[in-house]
Amino acid sequence: MYKLLIIDDETSICTSLSFALEDNYCIFTANDEESAIEMIKEKDIDMVLLDLKLGKSDGINVLKKLKAIKSELVVIIMTAFGTIESSVNAMKAGAFYYITKPINIEELSLLLMKGEEYIKLNTKIKYLSNQIDEDSKYSIIGSSKKIKEVFDLIDRVKDIDINVLITGESGTGKELVARAIHFHGKRKDKPFNVINCSAIPENLLESELFGYKKGAFTGAIEDKKGIIELSHEGTLFLDEIGDMDINLQTKLLRVIQDKEIRPIGSSKSIHVDVRLISATNKDLKEEIKNNRFRQDLFYRLNVININMPPLRERKEDIAKLIEYFIKKYNAKLDKNIKGITSKALDALEKYNFYGNVRELQNIIERAIVLTENDYIKEEDLPEEIFNKENIAIDENDLIPVFVGEDVKTIEKKVLEYTLKKFDGNRKRTAEVLNIGERTLRYKIKEYKL
Repeated sequence: MYKLLIIDDETSICTSLSFALEDNYCIFTANDEESAIEMIKEKDIDMVLLDLKLGKSDGINVLKKLKAIKSELVVIIMTAFGTIESSVNAMKAGAFYYITKPINIEELSLLLMKGEEYIKLNTKIKYLSNQIDEDSKYSIIGSSKKIKEVFDLIDRVKDIDINVLITGESGTGKELVARAIHFHGKRKDKPFNVINCSAIPENLLESELFGYKKGAFTGAIEDKKGIIELSHEGTLFLDEIGDMDINLQTKLLRVIQDKEIRPIGSSKSIHVDVRLISATNKDLKEEIKNNRFRQDLFYRLNVININMPPLRERKEDIAKLIEYFIKKYNAKLDKNIKGITSKALDALEKYNFYGNVRELQNIIERAIVLTENDYIKEEDLPEEIFNKENIAIDENDLIPVFVGEDVKTIEKKVLEYTLKKFDGNRKRTAEVLNIGERTLRYKIKEYKL
């Protein structure tokens, strides 16, 4: 439960506001500047309702003093003198928002909820900013356990001349791993070349790989070096290796074994020193069973396997990735999006991301283009984000219910869990369960929660 400090020289206002808000907040009150400052220092207050006319003290000056003690403090100014000038001055001094007396409780509740959202977002940003060690290591964003395992493998293999096979679903960042291995290893000053085996027709892929001599076939009007030769002393990244024709696989195997290539139409072999890094989204063992991939080539390529986890298995990295993409597309699109609301972030963290990091990148770029606000909101996200079939079920959200349990027991479990999930916030709990706050209060007493 968030700690809310009400500062007003009228005790009756402090009392009435306390009564109206006590179900959702841990309430503290102060009637003057001195006691308010003491409260801020001792109670670790999250939000403040501050009267603009505080006895002999000027509310703006009090605001500045409170913010000096705790800069992230959410302060809502209350005043009966609702002028544009005072509003502007309050906001300039660091007020979160401004509300006029007499206080409309519904309006105030909405402001406080926005304040909660701001605190949550600020907390996440603070946390993410502190992740300076490995969050963007090798230009790969993330600090989850699974991505740290990838970093560890890169560390182990980057300086050793062995072949690496990178596996994982489309959009997980397999090429980033290949680039990390090359550009942080001992071959970093030598060529790094990429060829997508699925993007080039079979009849052209061989000439792209091995090159050809003038006159080798119709259209070969001059000698052309293949990408393997161009990668001499460097690294060749063979993306989507699982789509390579079986006959071409045989020729690639000879290159690995003999460290030589023979351009099409040539009678001479050329020595090559190339480190091979391959990637696939296919199950190569299944491809071997179906005679679509050579087993001996598989073992040659798969000396070290690095598996890139799908985004749904490293959801703790989503917030950091969003932060990165917002910065990237702010610069690219000349925008100034400050961040993402907690509700929009929650929706993305629950989404399955079949297209992985690439899909998240596209979602954020689209949202930045479309949003008319400073923050990306739920309405800026694609509709499919909210489809039930696309939402992953969090095991922590499952409540154990057993055959034979009575309704009362089940009801108690649901209430207990939901209250815990929302940190004791009764208003949120009632909204989620679609019951009135009065009913919730009765149920809490009934079940002694």
